[in-house]
Amino acid sequence: MEVVIGVLIFVIALFAVITLVRSVRIVPQQRHDVVERLGKYKRTLSPGLNLLVPFVDAVRTKVDMREQVVSFPPQPVITSDNLVVSIDTVLYFKVVDPVRATYEIANFLQAIEQLTVTTLRNVIGSLDLERALTSREEINRHLSGVLDETTGRWGVKVTRVEIKAIEPPPSIRDSMEKQMRAERDRRAAILTAEGVKQSQILTAEGDKQSAVLRADGDRQARILTAEGQAKAIRTVFNAIHEANPSQKVLAYQYLQALPQIANGTANKVWIVPTELTRALEGMGGALGGLANMVGDLPSSSVDASAVEREAAEAAEAAAKEAAAVNAQVRAAEAQVTGGDGPKGLPAPDAVPPASALGSADYNGAGEPERA
Repeated sequence: MEVVIGVLIFVIALFAVITLVRSVRIVPQQRHDVVERLGKYKRTLSPGLNLLVPFVDAVRTKVDMREQVVSFPPQPVITSDNLVVSIDTVLYFKVVDPVRATYEIANFLQAIEQLTVTTLRNVIGSLDLERALTSREEINRHLSGVLDETTGRWGVKVTRVEIKAIEPPPSIRDSMEKQMRAERDRRAAILTAEGVKQSQILTAEGDKQSAVLRADGDRQARILTAEGQAKAIRTVFNAIHEANPSQKVLAYQYLQALPQIANGTANKVWIVPTELTRALEGMGGALGGLANMVGDLPSSSVDASAVEREAAEAAEAAAKEAAAVNAQVRAAEAQVTGGDGPKGLPAPDAVPPASALGSADYNGAGEPERA
């Protein structure tokens, strides 16, 4: 009897514990529990401590109110240019009404996935491959608008839809890679050509500026050189006129300048010393004066022997003077040509007579004419 009473007490205590457990429900934050009483919706438990009627109230679903992320598997989609592409999508949503999410649709997550696939096929089907690859933002906005409008009556709000990847067929990828490679090569060639062009332009500009500066420097140097030479000539000229040199000094300077004048293999100008022409002029004048003096004497008083002696003395003096002049000419020729006589001067024995040398053989300054 005591055993039966003990078992009964144990059963009653266990029932009391189970009843207490079933009547107390603790709901965590960001979760709502949908409660049914005898199979009918009764209320929604909010986060915190909640009391239920045991064996009468039951929790139907536990709805997570946080924003959730779902990645759908790749879906084959046909574009407007009849190319099959594989598209991966990511969906962000949250439940705003746990009651409708529980009773309006059996599985709202599966419904959202199928709705996303169909909507994506409709959107991609109206675009070609190139536009589909470059219009992700437009596709995302269109998907978000359609899904949010449809899932609103399910108590679910789609916050964002993202396309992770659009994979065209392998052959199309190879063609696209070749096209992109060709485009990059073209751009590289254009950039290289532009660089070469700019380099050549800069080089030409540098050469131009260098040539201009070099020409300007040469011009300035020539101007300064000419000014210096002019100043030197003017100084020498003024010094010579102020010093008033004698004829001997000028003759000495002239003889010193003869080697420099005649130096060079291409020199075609030969200088006849003024001493030779003056000596020949003196000889011609002496002979002419002797002839006039003989002509003026009366024929009765002319002594033939005296005339012959004076003529011989005059000829002897002229010969001596001519020999001296010829020696000076040889010395000048040796100094000018280095020992070989110039072809432009006559030989010493072929000196023309004084009567053949006139004023036309000299210039106004008393210098010999240049052949």
